[in-house]
Amino acid sequence: MNCHIEIYLNSRWQTAATFEPNPADLARGTEGACRLEYDIDYAVDNLGNPHAELVPGLPVGFELHHFASWPPFLIDLLPSGAGRRAWLRRMQIAKDSLQVEWHLLTKGTGTPPGHLRIAEAVLPPPPDQFKIGFPRLDILEQREDFLEYAAERGAHVAGGSSVQGEAPKYLLVEDKAGMFHVEGALPDDQISKFWLVKFPRGKRTDKRNQQILKNEAPYLEVARRFGIRTGEPLDYQNETLFVPRFDRLIKKGAVVRYGMHSLYALANIPGFGASTHHNVYCQALAKYATDPVTELREYLLRDILNLALRNTDNHGRNTTVLRINDQIILSPLFDFAPMFLDPEGINRVSRWDDERPGSQPEWGTICEMLDYALDPLATRTWLSSLGEKVRILPDIMRDCQVEDEIIERLAKWIDEVAAGLENARQ
Repeated sequence: MNCHIEIYLNSRWQTAATFEPNPADLARGTEGACRLEYDIDYAVDNLGNPHAELVPGLPVGFELHHFASWPPFLIDLLPSGAGRRAWLRRMQIAKDSLQVEWHLLTKGTGTPPGHLRIAEAVLPPPPDQFKIGFPRLDILEQREDFLEYAAERGAHVAGGSSVQGEAPKYLLVEDKAGMFHVEGALPDDQISKFWLVKFPRGKRTDKRNQQILKNEAPYLEVARRFGIRTGEPLDYQNETLFVPRFDRLIKKGAVVRYGMHSLYALANIPGFGASTHHNVYCQALAKYATDPVTELREYLLRDILNLALRNTDNHGRNTTVLRINDQIILSPLFDFAPMFLDPEGINRVSRWDDERPGSQPEWGTICEMLDYALDPLATRTWLSSLGEKVRILPDIMRDCQVEDEIIERLAKWIDEVAAGLENARQ
């Protein structure tokens, strides 16, 4: 019982490794023992090439790797949340359990984000008569029911829900005529753009979740003004958010697929959703990022804005790194929204060591803890200088058309965050 991991390298998909769970541990799902081995031909061609590694820190070679649980980079590929539920329905599995993981890996990972996929999950392209596609209006009218609507009309839809997150999200591509298809249903040479299309969490009648999604596009523009690395602007229409993908691009008429790994994978943290301190992620970035100083400063800037604007759902899969050529950098910001409004009540997931809920991080202490990569005095000075930039966030939010209610609820807290940063100099 095994499957084959494919990687998009040198402009083509190729077999990179074989993954084999321990048959006796299948009932334990991702918590079960397993082993992984690079393909011999792949290893011969790519020995010593860091860019060919499945994940940073797993060198290409001839060794048989044994793991006590599934490698975190494989968990990045698995559909979760709404995507997982869609796959369970598609596979006609009534009850979710750990035993489902192997089936999800070999069925639901044919088109995940990034540059890895499981060969056994790749479906053949649909017949030509189903390649017409759908206009954007169909997506706006059908919203989270779009995949069912497309399937009823004979479209190839399996790859659309190979994505993670509680909010319903679909992976779609746009052809050169402006029609939309589910990813995996269209040859590369017919694609003009890659999209992630996102809908509100929870029930359609839940106004708070609609408000969160509506403000995600303005929040991204606030982040852009704050100096954070961002991708293309988002497009919100009719409770539907169109997100341009940054892990796939069209360059000179060809598709480029960048490697993408969550911070869980980069830091080798097992499981789906462990609450992990920022310090662990920072150590992983310092170890693997091409320019640790730049990336750690970017990481700090993001956490400051997450804190100030109360994007509380800041777990290790809501931040990723991209592998672009020979560089490892933080990807553009994504899933950045006023998650404090969520009706389920999402507390700040990732915190700094010794950070107390409801209190400001001790930025001066954090500067000292990061001395393995950042100069403490220079970082203190830089962080304290950001206090004024944070203090004017309400004005920036108005300019970016964040809703007034959100600005009013955050105004006092933003002042507290600014004061905490200014104290970093001490």
